[in-house]
Amino acid sequence: MTESATSSADAIKAAIEAQRQPMQALFDQLHLDGLDEPGVSRDPYGAGEQRAHATVTRAAKALGLQIGHDAVANLYMTLPGHDRTAPAMVIGSHLDSVPHGGNFDGAAGVLAGLAAVSALRTLGLTPDRDITVMGIRAEESVWFQVSYIGSRGSLGTLPDGALDVRRIDTGRTLADHIADCGGNPAALLAGRRHFASGSIHAYLELHIEQAPGLVEADRSVAICTGIPGNFRYPDAWIEGRHDHVGLPRRFRRDAATAGAEFAMALDALWEDHESRGIPMACTLGRFHTDMAAHGLTIVPGRFHFSLDVRAYDAAVLGELDREVDRIIDGIEQRRGVRFHLGSKAQAAVGPVDPAIRTGLASAAKAQEIPVLQIGSPASHDGAAFAAAGVPIGMIFVRNENGSHNPHEAMTIDDFLDGVTVMAHWIVENLV
Repeated sequence: MTESATSSADAIKAAIEAQRQPMQALFDQLHLDGLDEPGVSRDPYGAGEQRAHATVTRAAKALGLQIGHDAVANLYMTLPGHDRTAPAMVIGSHLDSVPHGGNFDGAAGVLAGLAAVSALRTLGLTPDRDITVMGIRAEESVWFQVSYIGSRGSLGTLPDGALDVRRIDTGRTLADHIADCGGNPAALLAGRRHFASGSIHAYLELHIEQAPGLVEADRSVAICTGIPGNFRYPDAWIEGRHDHVGLPRRFRRDAATAGAEFAMALDALWEDHESRGIPMACTLGRFHTDMAAHGLTIVPGRFHFSLDVRAYDAAVLGELDREVDRIIDGIEQRRGVRFHLGSKAQAAVGPVDPAIRTGLASAAKAQEIPVLQIGSPASHDGAAFAAAGVPIGMIFVRNENGSHNPHEAMTIDDFLDGVTVMAHWIVENLV
């Protein structure tokens, strides 16, 4: 590395270090915004997410960023560049959380964008194009059981019927919730989109890692190699027949044992793929008999479950979809039951742009921050942008206790390492 390159790297690192106290204060406030012991609950299109958006908006205004919103009520915080007609660089993540989740899932990515553009200001640098930090709505699909509501809403790719789905706790439609938060569901129905085709230069997201890879390797930062796609059945059930507990096995149409066989078949499918080095995952998030009718002396005639299957390759995901159907067909024939899968949700695989991935790794090397190269175990808004043809990149930050729980444990030191890599990449590519 030349002396001038070393000097530039040091200046970037110092500018990010100057963000330590303001970013810690923002994280502390976001925790209070969603405080719902245990953990935080920043409910999408609800009070928790609204408070978080207000907090981040105040911080962005203090930095002199331009504030905007779209029909799905996403938040845009823009640092103007030299050429305002050029496709914008978007840095984003979400501000909602799962119920009783942690403080860093999603929010870390929005604050990373603010820290990076603030560092540019500190360095006296103006990017060649606008850099927009995006506070994305409703990424956590547990609430509406639709993936990437905010990001797909901005891109005009919300699935048909999405505005009519109901939030699991309020029973009110997504359209109603969007309207409550200043959005315009009628414009979404009419096809309005914030991002026209070709209007985004690239999308970059920082996120806590949701697996223990970085903890195990004793690294603070990783570069993402890909985001999995998925197919989901949020409200599936198995129809059997309620019978007396003494009924001989050959006469039974036991929905619970059918569910158990289904679970074990999925696990065997996963084990087979793992043995062949093909990454995937499947999860039965809900898995229970009918609480209104089950009992100690009743053969279960109804069994409920949800299913999430994910993979990093579209062809693999398609084959898994067909394999699940084959497993179900066999169980139905053997056990005399019927599977009712209900509505199906899907999200495309999110390929990471090779040039951005290489550039982020080079930025980490220049900053002497050792990194891993890992695939994301989870879905992220970046996949929605990738599906729309936008080049994407992702940075993961070490997180001690997993995600979607109150014990997320990202440190400010590790966060600043991730932001330093991001800022160095921006300076190298956009200034």
